Amino acid sequence: MVVRLELDVSRDPLRVLESTQPIVEQARLVRIDQQQVQRAAALIEGLPAPTADWDRMLHPISDDPAKLANLVLVVDALNFCFWSLPGSDRPRWQVTYQGTTYDGYAALAVALRRAVEGGYPLWDGDLLGTITEAEVTELLAGDSGSEAIPLLHARMTHLREVGVALVERWDGSFLHAIRAARGSAPRLVAEVLRALPSFRDTAPWGQREARFYKRAQILVADVFGAFAGQGPGAFHDLDTLTAFADYKVPQVLRQFGVLSYEPDLVGKIARCELIPPDSDEELEIRASTVWAVELLRQELIRRGRPTPSYAIDWALWQAGQSLPANTDPYHRTLTVYY
Repeated sequence: MVVRLELDVSRDPLRVLESTQPIVEQARLVRIDQQQVQRAAALIEGLPAPTADWDRMLHPISDDPAKLANLVLVVDALNFCFWSLPGSDRPRWQVTYQGTTYDGYAALAVALRRAVEGGYPLWDGDLLGTITEAEVTELLAGDSGSEAIPLLHARMTHLREVGVALVERWDGSFLHAIRAARGSAPRLVAEVLRALPSFRDTAPWGQREARFYKRAQILVADVFGAFAGQGPGAFHDLDTLTAFADYKVPQVLRQFGVLSYEPDLVGKIARCELIPPDSDEELEIRASTVWAVELLRQELIRRGRPTPSYAIDWALWQAGQSLPANTDPYHRTLTVYY
């Protein structure tokens, strides 16, 4: 079944949908099933409205808005790649905090919370700008017997980049960038992309550039969540954000039947083989994820329940935390972008 991709450029200020549309239309390995989009929309329609994914019991927090804004930035500078490489016989990186063991993104949140509660000033740009790999290793130390967090050197680089931007561009506080955006989510994304190269999540596609901006967009959504949509977290155009194309959301979309993969790709993912960054396989999965969520958004409008893409993404990601044990695995790409 051919899927019609209707693009409203006024709703795509970051040009994520526009730049990924050709990938979906020319895809050979990944397909979007329009009938399953309709069924998935019906499922989402019956769920409670998803809430911002910023759990104040897990994330590092502060009553000081300037510190909190910097902490959100630090979290999303490190928000990528938590799985173990194929072939490991140890549990993936995990962190036990207050008697509960976490892995994945939740482990990152509690590791950083643990550091702040222990007196480590993670909001301090001067400190972050000169942080060492040994210090990052200690900050993100996992439980004994579990794998180390992947891409540790890249995480140090990201924290240093954040520190420099905080000091040299934002006078020590990410709040300055947030306020300069004047309540515009895409404007804040654009500022983050200018200041922080590690957030520039793009890929070549023929003679064009595909834009995803996963971490830059989720950073803005997390600012919204951390401040409960008030004050610095108040955005008038948050609904122009697209899906945050990562591992879990396409896995859930595939579980729902919205995405289907060609047999060779199915086999690679089942065997946990690495999918190279910027490969056709990876770009088709991510572009199809962005557009599947956009089609879900359009279908929910037709059903009389307008729901922005970021909220659909939250609903799918939260559903992905309780998938059956026999669910097909997610694709694995060693990347700093998700």
